[in-house]
Amino acid sequence: MTQNLEASQLSLNDVRRLLKLEEREGDAFTGFFSLEPLSELEQQEILKIITDFRRYLSAGKVSEELVKFLVLSPLMRLAGFFDIPIVLTMEDSIPIEVEDGDTLIKGRLDILAVNQPDAELAAAQFWILVVEAKNSAIDPWAGLPQLLTYAYKSLQQQSSVWGLTTNGRNYQFVYLTRGNPCTYQILPDLSLTDRERSLLLAQVLKAICKLQNVQLQLA
Repeated sequence: MTQNLEASQLSLNDVRRLLKLEEREGDAFTGFFSLEPLSELEQQEILKIITDFRRYLSAGKVSEELVKFLVLSPLMRLAGFFDIPIVLTMEDSIPIEVEDGDTLIKGRLDILAVNQPDAELAAAQFWILVVEAKNSAIDPWAGLPQLLTYAYKSLQQQSSVWGLTTNGRNYQFVYLTRGNPCTYQILPDLSLTDRERSLLLAQVLKAICKLQNVQLQLA
């Protein structure tokens, strides 16, 4: 009999055991790609995002939906995720099922960015970034089990994928690689409310976005 599990109910140890994932020692972001300097206009946009988020944060807990609207949406637009051929998909249209023997793990992605030049060709999809959002009161680490489960699914069709879990203030990136076993690396955490780390956050998002240009080499 198949055992059905919800990704949101799994611990990190559960995910590692069920998916046979192993953690590798994390690297600096510069070990993966070159980080381009931000323009003055881009830096001003980031400061505006910070100001808007701080205003809501000062009033109390910021909901998951507001985190997506106030922070993730403008950051991803700034990084280029709204540009062709990238397509963003929200949770109401992406059911995820990962099967391991007699176990079926189900869940729904918050945000998925794919390179899809032709929306009618499913085979053209290349997952660029998987995002799991939480409200501002939850530590991003709480989203790692869901994020790893969803991102793992993409390794059936490509060699690696980036993931991000965030509560709007703190940002935890992970990098998954296909192999025997499949592995993941947890990158240094970033913060929107810290000036230097917020600029690095924008640089990292821009660099990940540009991975759509080299999808054939990574697939």
